Amino acid sequence: MLTAINPKLPMRDIDRTKDYYLDNLGFTLLGDYGNYLIVGKDHIEIHFFEFKGLDPNENYGQVYIRTEDIETLYQSMIANDIPIHPNGHLEIKPWSQKEFALLDPDNNLLTFGQRI
Repeated sequence: MLTAINPKLPMRDIDRTKDYYLDNLGFTLLGDYGNYLIVGKDHIEIHFFEFKGLDPNENYGQVYIRTEDIETLYQSMIANDIPIHPNGHLEIKPWSQKEFALLDPDNNLLTFGQRI
């Protein structure tokens, strides 16, 4: 039986990735293994593997994160000066989701969504 999914995304610098997720997004450090990082928040985990040669302009890493209170989450990002993706401001999508998106330091796309 399947119980969870934990995406694995590329990172160039573990300290930069750790700082972004812990300090900016409020995640908790679950594991730092030098070239592998695990962070968590509420009921999700995101894993990162070291890819020093990653070209952020060619990174297509993406994760879709569901939330139960997207308005509050979005406002907290704005209040904390977390850059929102230029095309990712909070809006209702045709697929009945309210969404917004961020790019992490390696251009991994984080889309947050709530069913409406």
